[in-house]
Amino acid sequence: MAIEVTDSSPAEGAEHILTPEALEFIEELHRRFRSIRDERLAARSVRRQEAATTGRLDFLPETADIRSGQWTVAEAPAALQDRRVEMTGPASPAKMAINALNSGAKVWLADLEDACTPTWHNVVDSQVNLYRAARGNLSFTSPEGKEYALRTDAPLAVVVMRPRGWHLPEKHVLIDGEPAVGALVDFGLHFFANARQLLDNGQGPYYYLPKMESHLEARLWNDVFTFSEEYVGVPQGTVRATVLIETIPAAFEMEEILYELRDHASGLNAGRWDYLFSMIKVFRDAGKAYLLPDRADVSMTAPFMRAYTELLVKTCHRRGAFAMGGMAAFIPNRREPEITASALEKVKADKTREAGDGFDGSWVAHPDLVPVCREVFDGVLGDKPSQVDRQREDVAVTATDLLDVSTAEGSITEAGLRSNLYVAVNYVAVWLSGNGAVAIRNLMEDAATAEISRSQVWQQVRNNVVLEDTGETVTEELVSRILAEETERLRGEVSEEMFTGYFEPASRIIGEISLSPDYTDFLTLPAYELID
Repeated sequence: MAIEVTDSSPAEGAEHILTPEALEFIEELHRRFRSIRDERLAARSVRRQEAATTGRLDFLPETADIRSGQWTVAEAPAALQDRRVEMTGPASPAKMAINALNSGAKVWLADLEDACTPTWHNVVDSQVNLYRAARGNLSFTSPEGKEYALRTDAPLAVVVMRPRGWHLPEKHVLIDGEPAVGALVDFGLHFFANARQLLDNGQGPYYYLPKMESHLEARLWNDVFTFSEEYVGVPQGTVRATVLIETIPAAFEMEEILYELRDHASGLNAGRWDYLFSMIKVFRDAGKAYLLPDRADVSMTAPFMRAYTELLVKTCHRRGAFAMGGMAAFIPNRREPEITASALEKVKADKTREAGDGFDGSWVAHPDLVPVCREVFDGVLGDKPSQVDRQREDVAVTATDLLDVSTAEGSITEAGLRSNLYVAVNYVAVWLSGNGAVAIRNLMEDAATAEISRSQVWQQVRNNVVLEDTGETVTEELVSRILAEETERLRGEVSEEMFTGYFEPASRIIGEISLSPDYTDFLTLPAYELID
């Protein structure tokens, strides 16, 4: 076998996951699909260059027949008929997985992507926890003796696992001496270990697919699913996938993405933070027309964000798929009642907007928010499992609507610049330490929010933005000074060991990619080189 694993025991229980048969399957996936993955990634840069030249994107003329055709996706399996509340979070450590499964949510997005630092331990430990959860024997005892176990008094959340995006490698699995594709490792290990067991449980292998930019990338995933079902010997259509529409190119291909996955599709999700990050990335050379205000000012009611979400709902329901709302970043703090009350009100307002727009469910990042989201969607859905019958024929979205960034209200301020640098450094430092999701200033931050934070800094430097609160121009010198000040602020908030081990390297990464003349497509790629 030409596949090599650098460490076969990175986590307790790895022997259930890294079996010879599973690794043979991983190798076969790479033999068949890696070169196509490489072609799809190369095509992204071609599309971006076109956007840079024209300052626009548009719906594809060559797929007009798909958009005008009469077709629907496969009917949702029973386990995915009701998705009104979805809990998100990492699948490692076991305590986090158990809390998510016990949360009362209908679905748990078990995240091996933006909320998971892909250390080899975390990757395999996540797989072990999902393996044990599928067999009902996941438990954990803390060092203090507190026991965590799967509840038996109510249904557990249905697992929908999110593998890494197509761009990320897995350096601990080598095929012909080259790092494996992280997405194929994550999907392959989970599918091989659990597909039959999940079917026996009355569920199935369900996935969230991140970071895609075209329907051809969706076609690749569909081919992976079809091959895998045949390889393992489960019925075609067993896999069900929900696609995150979190890039601006994908927003122009929603129908085509559903069409390519139609035998395996379950729905689309509005991944709002990555969507804003993608807007900057794709149009980074298009000048001030695509300048975003401070991140805190960009709401889901901005015209271009309304166009995106309403088109998503209309597209999904027209094709018989579920439309899933995005993350409300506000999180409660049980030690601070006023902050908690504010967070609950903000989340309720966000979910009320989504339910009113026709979404079939939405995400929360904390178990305390499950009842808030459930109450809102219960009020709209009642006994119905979804709003798929609400077609939203009143919605008509054009390419111009999707790209109407300039009408978004808000300011660009030094306070926003400082916040971006603080959050980006803080998050990357915690990511380097092995934790992919962290509460910062009562907001749940993951890789997507760090990406938009550092991208805004880069965009402001490139466009010589004048800050509205100070009148200063955003220059490399100004960013360097504020970065140093915010890094020093963080020094006072953590131990010296944490600061030197993680926060100083994080500050260097953010400084380098924010001030580089060439835009770094994903900050997790240089950061990945610094973890085990």
